[in-house]
Amino acid sequence: MITSEDLDFFNVLASSSSLAEAARKLNVTPPAITQRLQALEARAGVRLLDRTGRRSSLTEAGTLVAAHGRTVADTLEALSEALADRTGNVSGHLRVAAPHGFGRLHVAPVVQDFIRRHENVTVSLELSDHPGARQIETCDVVIHIGPPGPPGQVMITLASNRRILCASPEYLAQSGPIETPADLARQRCLVVRENDEDVTLWRFRAPDRSPATVRIHPVMWSNDGAVVRDWALAGMGIAIRSEWNVASDLQQGRLCTVLPEWQAPAADVVAMLGSRHGRSARTTAFLSLLQLSLNPVPWRQHR
Repeated sequence: MITSEDLDFFNVLASSSSLAEAARKLNVTPPAITQRLQALEARAGVRLLDRTGRRSSLTEAGTLVAAHGRTVADTLEALSEALADRTGNVSGHLRVAAPHGFGRLHVAPVVQDFIRRHENVTVSLELSDHPGARQIETCDVVIHIGPPGPPGQVMITLASNRRILCASPEYLAQSGPIETPADLARQRCLVVRENDEDVTLWRFRAPDRSPATVRIHPVMWSNDGAVVRDWALAGMGIAIRSEWNVASDLQQGRLCTVLPEWQAPAADVVAMLGSRHGRSARTTAFLSLLQLSLNPVPWRQHR
């Protein structure tokens, strides 16, 4: 017989790319994961997971078990939340995902404060290079910075965030004149490459709001925004970075705004929610605390 504990365990496996990742999530060794999976498959009488090298994928039977596991977990969670709402208690486990840099600086302290305020809550904070809508199924709150999510996605704007074209004073001293976006095609440009987006086509709006684009030729790129910022600080070229990430550098003169009258597309900080998570008392309480920490916008406080 498959128990609710088995379903909880298999839900973790189903949301992991490998047994090693599942072991890290459950804080056990990979051999322990393998042993428990084998015992579960023996009781179920079917193979639930195909393992090829370090990767794993669900079998047809495994997909069925995972689907039922999610249904059971959702039902139990909804029941717990309904009872908690009746008593006004904030309890249960909150799952939050956020980008590395922003998460460390602006989300982690709020998680810490949240735990101090609500002793019956546990929280997991997963930081990644580019969290997105795909994590909604496993997280209560996904902090996203960038273009809007898919149509129909429940989103709450937490803070406005411009994207700023910037470079170090040292670079600008020897770069030659930069008067329009077209001049960037002859400059050393630095880009963040996070997905399949065309990062070499930079878009702007002129002072009269008319659009302009330029095809730049990057000399350096990375999937880590902090690395690109460090390159800009070192005078290696021009980058477009989030306001929250470079505000202090601009204030201290370590970076300078390039083409300040030309605006790059904004990338507001938003919280993406699944439809069921929006009713969670702990999610609501956490978002209220996070919104409070970002209002007024921290990176605009010392202009």
